[in-house]
Amino acid sequence: MSQETNFLQQRVTLFDGTSIVAGAMIGSGIFIVSADIARNVGSPGWLMVVWLITGLITIIGALSYGELAAMMPSVGGQYVYLRESYHPLIGFLFGWTTFLVIQCGSIAAVAVGFAKFSGVIFPWISDSNILLNVFSVNVTSTQFVAIIMILFLTWLNTKGIVTGKTVQNIFTSTKVVALIGFIIVGLLFAKGVSNVSFSKETFWEASKIGESGELISLTGFALIAAIGTALVGSLFAADAWYHITFISGEVINPKKTVPLSLLFGTLLVSVLYILVNYIYISVLPLHGSPDGVDAIARGIQYATDDRVATSAMSIIIGDYAAIIMAILIMISTFGCNQIMILAGPRVSYAMAKDGLFFKKVAGLNSKGVPQFALIIQGVWSIILCLSGAYGDLLDYVIFAVLLFFALTIFAIFILRIKRPDIPRPYKAFGYPYIPALYILVTVGIMIILLIYKPNYTFPGLLIVLLGVPVYYIWKKFEKKS
Repeated sequence: MSQETNFLQQRVTLFDGTSIVAGAMIGSGIFIVSADIARNVGSPGWLMVVWLITGLITIIGALSYGELAAMMPSVGGQYVYLRESYHPLIGFLFGWTTFLVIQCGSIAAVAVGFAKFSGVIFPWISDSNILLNVFSVNVTSTQFVAIIMILFLTWLNTKGIVTGKTVQNIFTSTKVVALIGFIIVGLLFAKGVSNVSFSKETFWEASKIGESGELISLTGFALIAAIGTALVGSLFAADAWYHITFISGEVINPKKTVPLSLLFGTLLVSVLYILVNYIYISVLPLHGSPDGVDAIARGIQYATDDRVATSAMSIIIGDYAAIIMAILIMISTFGCNQIMILAGPRVSYAMAKDGLFFKKVAGLNSKGVPQFALIIQGVWSIILCLSGAYGDLLDYVIFAVLLFFALTIFAIFILRIKRPDIPRPYKAFGYPYIPALYILVTVGIMIILLIYKPNYTFPGLLIVLLGVPVYYIWKKFEKKS
């Protein structure tokens, strides 16, 4: 490791912060998850409602986080908020779950996603192309490319926050311009299309596909449950906006810059996501058949490999759609992983400073970067990538992520009582009603998941709870040492 320094470098501006928020949000989800949402709600109108709710929840969450970010502009972000509001144990459980599964699992998943879409252009990159076998573990060319991506971005981010933010700005700007281009082309094409999805008779007719393939009408609580289940995919497609809080200590004037970055970034991406989905329902029918011979016959519900954006683009421009969308998604996933790899180690660094992680993780290299934290994050992400378990793990922690969201927003109420003396340069929008609404909606989604997806929720809770004995063991070890 290079010579160490004790100082983080405050180099992140408002433009950088907005770029980080938007870049972290735009991954591959917006191009894929609408297919699953369409299968859940079975109506173009309700598909748009799901994305509208997602945008509102995300923006409300960002506005609420802004108060905490302005109060405590420290490296570690959400970990610090939970530690100060509740107890160091709660902060540790967030950090434990983030490192063990959420952050590293997401990095592995996005890296593999990048590699798979690269395979559209370079056929050598394929799950069926096994390069070597190590201890009975097959390493495919897809995993190899994913690992190279993780290694490269980990190395890149050891070069300092300026290098990291510059790369991020380039990729976020490219992604935003590409999405705007997709929307403009889609709008121009849609003017000459008479789409059955816009039929007044079917626009709001919610339905789901039964086990035998039949359509089941959804009304009342069944519709609410379907929307709640569908929100899981859209919320994760709009997730990771809070990563800017992890690097608050490296932001110029963080008490102002971080809240504004959260607002501008989430607002920009939410609007883009809603417009992209408007293009989907304008170009493609929502309903389709899994046996359909083309994009129109398969519809949004059964787009090939759920690649709705590729299906829509194939209708607009024809045979080159797959290559164009593969390049766009490669740019999108590369930029998304860049910010996750940059920001994640700051949580481990903050935990180590509190004596809740390896002491070496609390060190900074000569560029003011937690280099060792970056290295162990990269190693664990690669292990998850090779294991192939990251997908299941991410499914399992959906409930846990929502739980930490709700706890973090509730921390605003706690700190208003517990620490009224702390200066609040920015206060949560619509307090107490808007933050309370966020908590109610989040808890409602959690209840729906407990009822309808218990196989995902309870393993996630177990992962979080396993952190309790680890916390006390670590504290005991730290006290002895």
